[in-house]
Amino acid sequence: MSTTRQDAWSNDEDILLAEIVLRHIREGGTQLQAFEEVGKLLSRTSAACGFRWNSYVRKQYKSGIEVAKKQRKQVKKSPVEEQPLEKNVQVEATEKKVEYADFNEVLAYLQGLHAKSVKWDNNDVDSAVVKEKTKELEEKLLLLQKENEELQNELDTIEDAYKALVDLMEKARQMVVLKD
Repeated sequence: MSTTRQDAWSNDEDILLAEIVLRHIREGGTQLQAFEEVGKLLSRTSAACGFRWNSYVRKQYKSGIEVAKKQRKQVKKSPVEEQPLEKNVQVEATEKKVEYADFNEVLAYLQGLHAKSVKWDNNDVDSAVVKEKTKELEEKLLLLQKENEELQNELDTIEDAYKALVDLMEKARQMVVLKD
């Protein structure tokens, strides 16, 4: 027979509760699952964890909850496995590192190709082939612009998460200072 605790909640327990609930939000799990996980770790009932979350802890982590929800949306939007556009992708045994060319370099390269295509037009090169190649390159440019925008959105989400983490650490530091 396992005994459940009924003593007061400590700051560390509140932080653990918040971390697990936020992880479940990010990963698309339910709060009930989070409460059950915390309950097992802290020898408390899931109902007690849910009550503590809703009555006290949730109010202190509003920005963290918003960031976790944004991250969940980002994970749902991004495909499970994306195929790289170019050959400049390195895959290591434990993690995937993707290197992208600088957007300005790509733009300069495509502009150079466009200039060559104009020159070829003037030199009686088959203009249909050149126009088709130019169209392909313009489509590639649009894809790269879209990819750049997605990466910028991902960077913004990461920066929001970082700010929320800094806020969380500051609150924890203040709790320790007040405790002392």
